[in-house]
Amino acid sequence: MAYQSLRLEYLQIPPVSRAYTTACVLTTAAVQLELITPFQLYFNPELIFKHFQIWRLITNFLFFGPVGFNFLFNMIFLYRYCRMLEEGSFRGRTADFVFMFLFGGFLMTIFGLFVSLVFLGQAFTIMLVYVWSRRNPYVRMNFFGLLNFQAPFLPWVLMGFSLLLGNSIIVDLLGIAVGHIYFFLEDVFPIQPGGIRILKTPSILKAIFDTPDEDPNYNPLPEERPGGFAWGWSRTKHD
Repeated sequence: MAYQSLRLEYLQIPPVSRAYTTACVLTTAAVQLELITPFQLYFNPELIFKHFQIWRLITNFLFFGPVGFNFLFNMIFLYRYCRMLEEGSFRGRTADFVFMFLFGGFLMTIFGLFVSLVFLGQAFTIMLVYVWSRRNPYVRMNFFGLLNFQAPFLPWVLMGFSLLLGNSIIVDLLGIAVGHIYFFLEDVFPIQPGGIRILKTPSILKAIFDTPDEDPNYNPLPEERPGGFAWGWSRTKHD
């Protein structure tokens, strides 16, 4: 019975969030079981372009380090905000969501050539958080019961938290930069005087991922509860 409930809950996760989160967990499990090593996964331009180890373009986004606090912290935020984006502003627009993944991954890969980062999964998570936070500017958040702020400040709070943990903030800054580029090109520039929509989802992605039918049993996460964990809560502020 518990298995059936867990299976149903898992299948209710929207497809892109389910696929990406599952891939991250399975990759980490494979490393923990010593089936593969991080040296087979990390981003290395020479191995990619000279030795044609193309899989590294993807696997460097799937590994978040060994199982521990940092891994769990990143997985929770990845799952939560990826799912809320897919069920919120990207509801019924799976192809557009996939295109955001491809666009963000491409930019991070280009920037990764210059900042010597070997794993880009955390930066990708920050990008998702940034886009969600800018699209939900009036949500009030509480972080660890210590800080109260509105959603657009969340990526910066997370960057400060990374700094306190002794981690490099280059990863966070990369995620914020790529998230801002996407948000500006998708949400801001097209509505400016003389602005145009630069980011257009290829028709092949729409043909593959977009389906007109919706599951009547679909149960999305409530976007007004983005914290959802012991360290914080949030509420929507209305003008």
